[in-house]
Amino acid sequence: MLMFLQTTLLAQSTGNTANKTADKAKEILTQITAGKITRALLIIVAAYLAILISDRLVTWISEHVPRERRLQVKQFLPFMRLMIWVAAITVLIDLFLNINRENLLAITGTVAVALGFAFKDLVSSIIAGVFSLFEAPYRIGDRIQINQHYGEVIGYGLRGLRLKTPEDSVVTIPHSQIWTSAVINTNMGDLEAQVVTEFYFAHEVDTLLVKRILYRVAYTSKYTHLKLPVLVLIEEKSWGTIFKLKCYPLDARHEFVYKTDLITRAKGIFARHPLPYPRLLDIELTQWQSDDKAGFSS
Repeated sequence: MLMFLQTTLLAQSTGNTANKTADKAKEILTQITAGKITRALLIIVAAYLAILISDRLVTWISEHVPRERRLQVKQFLPFMRLMIWVAAITVLIDLFLNINRENLLAITGTVAVALGFAFKDLVSSIIAGVFSLFEAPYRIGDRIQINQHYGEVIGYGLRGLRLKTPEDSVVTIPHSQIWTSAVINTNMGDLEAQVVTEFYFAHEVDTLLVKRILYRVAYTSKYTHLKLPVLVLIEEKSWGTIFKLKCYPLDARHEFVYKTDLITRAKGIFARHPLPYPRLLDIELTQWQSDDKAGFSS
């Protein structure tokens, strides 16, 4: 008899809890009608169109302002996107939910738990994207490398960024990568990004002649920013000598065209002089010796 009473009380308690939950849900949710659904769809479409228009407008303005202001104007893109989505979500919440202090706490707790379990990666990317707006490890127009991907940041969304690679492919990378991966930024919002071009010669090469040629090639290129330093560094390897030409183009977007121009004109001048290049036999011998040492040490 006692067990029957306990079971009855437990069933009543469970029923009361379920009824309270249902009543709470009815209290929070407003009456859903066809008109509200239509308005919600119109709000979403309007937000999408507003983002498209703002993206095109900011991009157009950035291409018509003075060149040194181009990247500064493009930084408005992610902020405008964020503001549009926040405004749209706020209107949708007001449309379907009765918001007061009590309901807001209930909604926040429920949404936090649901998102934490169901959309963990998505929420992580969104939070990382908001942090990125203020810490700015990358911005529109920056040339960055994340893991094996390198290119120009051409898009900044709520979940991830779009990177245009030298092969003209577009890679979408979640913002959450900044939690675990290093971000290499070559220009940090500036128009100029240093370009390093390497040239390889044998040990007996005339280093002064090669340095003079590389300086001449850099200073006579139409892409070179003459107000920024040009530097030639030399590094010795067991198989030969590496010359590193470090200089800046006028615009970071010309990086690969600039590098091609430097190599083409430098090799044209090198061809007029008896400059020795590394021999394949020396390189293979060096590689064999390093492999042999690695095998012996293991």
